[in-house]
Amino acid sequence: MRVIAGELKGQRLVAPRGWKVRPTSDRVREAIFSALGDRVEGATVLDLYCGTGALGIEALSRGAERAVLVDRDTRPALGNVQRLGLGDRAELVRGDAGRWLREVSPASFAGKFDLVFVDAPYKLADRVAQDLNTHLPTLLAEGGRAVVESGARRPLRIDALEPLRQRRYGAADVAIYAEVAE
Repeated sequence: MRVIAGELKGQRLVAPRGWKVRPTSDRVREAIFSALGDRVEGATVLDLYCGTGALGIEALSRGAERAVLVDRDTRPALGNVQRLGLGDRAELVRGDAGRWLREVSPASFAGKFDLVFVDAPYKLADRVAQDLNTHLPTLLAEGGRAVVESGARRPLRIDALEPLRQRRYGAADVAIYAEVAE
């Protein structure tokens, strides 16, 4: 697994053996970032259930200003962030992403996020849907996008946001959302 494009193109991302992480495949990351296009440049990024940090790191490589990576175990992401010299642009938060969503306020992170990546363990989709529906819209900046990867058999849907695009890549379902237009 490697960074696909940007300043870190070709750099290896490590997913430690025996750890319970399912990194987003290179093919899916390429499709996500192709769909996002120029939105990544200068963006403030939130990577929920970050695992290895592949999505947040890819965004930083492509010009995102900063990223907050949240997971119960941030060690896989921390190793990649440190090895790639991204410590000044990436903040790692160790904790349950659902609890973090319930407790955080946009003010605590100097504003809202332009891009939010959600890649929860596929088996948790039903459990995390309510927290995402309730709290994700409050963290998304005006004109921002939320990218949700989930299992294709039971896709995770965010009813509180407007679906813009949905694609299936093998066992993965990827949906891109925006604020609901009023």
